[in-house]
Parts: sequence; C-alpha cells; structure tokens
Amino acid sequence: MQFWSKNVATTQQVGVLLFEGFSNHCLANTVEPMRAANTLAGRTLYDWRFLTLDGYPLSSSSGLVVSPHGRLADHNGDLLVVMPSYGFLDHGGWATETALRAASKRYDTLIAMDTGSWLLAAAGLLEGYRATIHWEELFRFSERFPEIETVRERFVVDRDRITCSGAMAAFDLVTGLIAETHGQALALEVRQMFMTPGSPRSHSGGGSPTSRSLNKALAIMQEHLEDPLPIGEVARRAGRTQRALESRMVAELGAPPVRVYKRLRLNLARKLVLETDLSVREIAVRSGYTDPAAMTRAFKTEFGVAPRDLRRIRD
Repeated sequence: MQFWSKNVATTQQVGVLLFEGFSNHCLANTVEPMRAANTLAGRTLYDWRFLTLDGYPLSSSSGLVVSPHGRLADHNGDLLVVMPSYGFLDHGGWATETALRAASKRYDTLIAMDTGSWLLAAAGLLEGYRATIHWEELFRFSERFPEIETVRERFVVDRDRITCSGAMAAFDLVTGLIAETHGQALALEVRQMFMTPGSPRSHSGGGSPTSRSLNKALAIMQEHLEDPLPIGEVARRAGRTQRALESRMVAELGAPPVRVYKRLRLNLARKLVLETDLSVREIAVRSGYTDPAAMTRAFKTEFGVAPRDLRRIRD
C-alpha cells in the first residue's frame, strides 16, 4: 500500500459554483491540486463540476469563458465551493440566498473562496461560525455580520463551513484538505508537483523550527534524487539528529525518512516514464538506482505496474 494513503475508497463529489467575474487564479488553485491528487493516486479521489445558478456560461474577471456542467439546483455532493470573487455584492439577493440555503442541505460542507463568505453570510449560513474573507473586506464584513466571529486568517475550518481569504490561500486550503482525507504525504507530493515548498501544515506563517527543518530535509532529498544521500547526512544538513528527523517524518508524513526518500525517487521515475522516451536503465540512474531491475521491482511495488507496462498504457 502507498504510504500516504488513508485508503478512502469513495470519490468526493465537488461542486464549484462560479459567478460572473470569478478569479481564474482562485479557480486554478482550487481545482488543480485536486487534479494533481488524482494523478498521483492513480484513481479519482475528487470529481468536480463547474456550476452556475442558471446553468449558462459566464466569464472570469480576465475574460475566460466557462461552460458549466449544469445548474446548482440539479447537483449535490460532499463539498460546494462558492466562488464569486469580483463584484460579489451584485451577485447577492433573494435568488442567490435561496439557492445557497437549498444547496446547504444537499452538500455536506460549504466552502467560501475569496469573497464567497459574504454570500454565505447573507444567506444566514455562517451564523455562529468563525469565518474569514478577503482581507480587503474584513472590516466591512465584521460590521455587516456581527453574529459571525470574523478573524484575520488565511482560511478557517469550522465544522461544516470553510472560509478562505483568497487565491493564494486557496492552494494551501485544498492541499490541507487533501492531507486531512488522504494523508500528509500525498499533500506534500501535490505541493512538490507545483514547486511549492513546505508541508501542508506550515500554511500559517513561517512554521516552527521543527517544521522548517523538516521542509529543509525534504528539499535536500529533492536535490539529491540521482545521487541519494544517507539519511544521517540528510539529517545533519537539515540541522537535526537522525533520530529527531525520523520521529518528525513519521509524525508528519506517516513514514520514516528512508521511505519518504524512496517515494520521491520513484515519483521522479514515474514522471520520466510518462513524459520521456528514456530507457528504463537511464531512468533508473536518474532516480538514484544503479540496478535497473531493482528500480523496476520497487516501481511495480509502489505503483502496481512495471515501468514498461505503464509506458505502453501511456502510448
């Protein structure tokens, strides 16, 4: 079994409710981590649908036209992401509030991205919750909705309501949700795919010294995939003892450093199998294996398919 998996069998159904003038950046930072998680897991962990209130196409703030999968009223699921972004006050009113209240009975959790918190609050769906909003709107939001505990945070998870302050925070939020459901290590791999440093738990501020040393150790591993270092040397360069590093990785990622390091090397091997025509021998060398047969065995154990067979599926 892959070390990061929590073996969650069901696919989470996600509705992404868009409004005219939504942010491309926010949408990408919401959906792309889920897409990456599906790719890395080799199965559909998340299945999302783009929705609008009326089912008609609309445009983002930068002119990207999106044809939705349907109307909000016709869908249900696990997560509903509400994403108005710009011009959010124009998207309020009785019809929107009624639609959101009805949707709250069909979706297990509501997520407000950027200025989506305002629409949920206006519909009475954040009363008694802690919440945040885009920080430019924080003061006005707290004055308009005193029944909500408004806080200046990148994102807030409070029971079945999640609020997020903006596009950059959306990426951290979604990778955090991936970590919660499928394990910290999968979230780490998603962040690495987008070349985002740090573990999902380090979203607020710079992180503790322990978090920083863990992130440094992971960066050292990434820099030495072709020429793997002994774990003791990784720990020394990260400023930790080997025992301390092992304890922290098990606690954060669910696996010891040697297992995490191996996974990172095999991820590189899989990327090279899928994206290049390099020979298995060359791929083995680039991922830190002197013996192609050993790499092939490890690859098949990790991903359930041999490199050559995966390449045939690709082709």
